[in-house]
Amino acid sequence: MRIISKFTATICTALLCLLGPSACGAPDSNQSRSPETTKTPYTVVTTVGMITDIVRNVAGDKAEVEGLIGEGIDPHLYKPTRNDVVALDQADVVFYCGLMLEGKMTDVFTRVARRGKPVYAVTEDIATQDGFVIIDEEQHYDPHVWMDVKGWMDATQVVARALSEYDPANTDYYQANAEAYLKKLTALDAYTRDVLGSIPQNQRVLVTAHDAFNYMGRAYGLEVKGIQGISTESEAGVRDIEELVTFLVENKIPAVFVETSVSDKNVRALLEGAKARGHTVAIGGELFSDAMGPAGSYEGTYIGMIDHNATTISRALGGDAPEGGLNHKLPHEH
Repeated sequence: MRIISKFTATICTALLCLLGPSACGAPDSNQSRSPETTKTPYTVVTTVGMITDIVRNVAGDKAEVEGLIGEGIDPHLYKPTRNDVVALDQADVVFYCGLMLEGKMTDVFTRVARRGKPVYAVTEDIATQDGFVIIDEEQHYDPHVWMDVKGWMDATQVVARALSEYDPANTDYYQANAEAYLKKLTALDAYTRDVLGSIPQNQRVLVTAHDAFNYMGRAYGLEVKGIQGISTESEAGVRDIEELVTFLVENKIPAVFVETSVSDKNVRALLEGAKARGHTVAIGGELFSDAMGPAGSYEGTYIGMIDHNATTISRALGGDAPEGGLNHKLPHEH
């Protein structure tokens, strides 16, 4: 892995702007509204649940928020349905991740933005920060920025700014909601840093089904190895699995992890390969990578998702995470 250069970040921003002014955060004629022209609740459509959760926290009762990609669904492979297209066409504001997470939806976002609809990538601030966005050896963006809580704090600021542009009469309301949510994210970031930092140095290796945890690894000091690449469209070969088995055996790694939105077939192949070579590896737990938990549950919130991941990883790899995680310290989001 290497970090995106300032030049590449500029290119990324330009690509986002191809979706129309609203896609790169610049207000257009439809976004700059007087207080009298915005009726609430208005409709916001989002893609992945992590974005849906931000918008619900910031928008409060001023908007009805509909998420398209739900629990256990892989956004890398997701193709918009006819109902999704209708929802996007009828939305007042649209938020998506960007950095090619929703690659199969790009044409729809472009068409909607060209009609003057406010369409925002929540990663637009991150994309212009020198040194934040990770790209792989094949020049693919790593879109999983929510795995570093500070990245999702930046996304929260984008949402607050965008809603304020669309509905300027309620700017103070959105900013206050964002500030309250950011305080919770600050506590989440500190908790994640503490519990992952408690893992013994020789066991600070996170092996998962695909490369969705590089931002978490960089932010919180873990070595990350995914069987598949950044996108689940990539295929893991026999050689990839054999090399990982050798790594597990030689480094006596105690656990690997499955993901809720990715098949566990390759992970189980690792377990079988290590066992055949005399080393027992456990499944340390199920992690949320590209999708959150069930709607209405604590894990169905962004805070609950990251809390679950950090606590599960820490406990499986010998860290000191409490059994209840951060859950007992923070009120549930919904």
